[in-house]
Amino acid sequence: MSVAVRVIPCLDVDGGRVVKGVNFENLRDAGDPVELAARYDAEGADELTFLDVTASSSGRSTMIEVVRRTADQIFIPLTVGGGIRTVDDVDTMLRAGADKVSVNTAAIARPEVLDEMSRRFGSQCIVLSVDARTVPETGEKTSSGWEVTTHGGRRGTGIDAVEWARRGAELGVGEILLNSMDADGTKDGFDLDMIRAVRAAVTIPVIASGGAGAVGDFAPAVDAGADAVLAASVFHFGELTIGQVKDAMRADGITVR
Repeated sequence: MSVAVRVIPCLDVDGGRVVKGVNFENLRDAGDPVELAARYDAEGADELTFLDVTASSSGRSTMIEVVRRTADQIFIPLTVGGGIRTVDDVDTMLRAGADKVSVNTAAIARPEVLDEMSRRFGSQCIVLSVDARTVPETGEKTSSGWEVTTHGGRRGTGIDAVEWARRGAELGVGEILLNSMDADGTKDGFDLDMIRAVRAAVTIPVIASGGAGAVGDFAPAVDAGADAVLAASVFHFGELTIGQVKDAMRADGITVR
């Protein structure tokens, strides 16, 4: 029996509010994270992801409180990312009610932290967030053609995105959150080629993120190898519902919960 594909709303949280933009710019308010989380739980979301988009030390206490309040309201797994740098940060978020944590910049700076986190808390708790973009013409070429970025996709690292996903799996992470920074917020569909490339490189689950705009965008991402599909603005602003996305995937013969 095939494993059911998960549908995951993503809430970008800034100063205790959900925000959304295009390519991480021109952010606009999308509501209260606790209220949105409760709504998505009721609508049938399989998981939720919170990303602290400012992730400054001053915002950490706000985020912890948001996580705590949300965990009290929902009955589905909650992943929290943004500013997670140390084993202690993971511990803090799990104690606040998160089920998993997503790590990005800290792992780029020191990959061994992924091994430390997965050994301490278990692979199932650790998600490697890979913010990948097509290498610019002026950039340092990578073998796959995609590079890992930081700072909302604006700063390239020269690290091959597919190789980085493979390295994360070797270091013990339980999932890859694959964000297409080129597609983020554009609603032009997921980057299917990138999903296929990462799927071929790892055996752990891959969450496709970036580009969802219509119900027809999700099934192709699953066909390309995604185990879960993540979207933000189409859910926040009422353009699509969780149910519509699941119905469309069922119609394409995909197993959903």
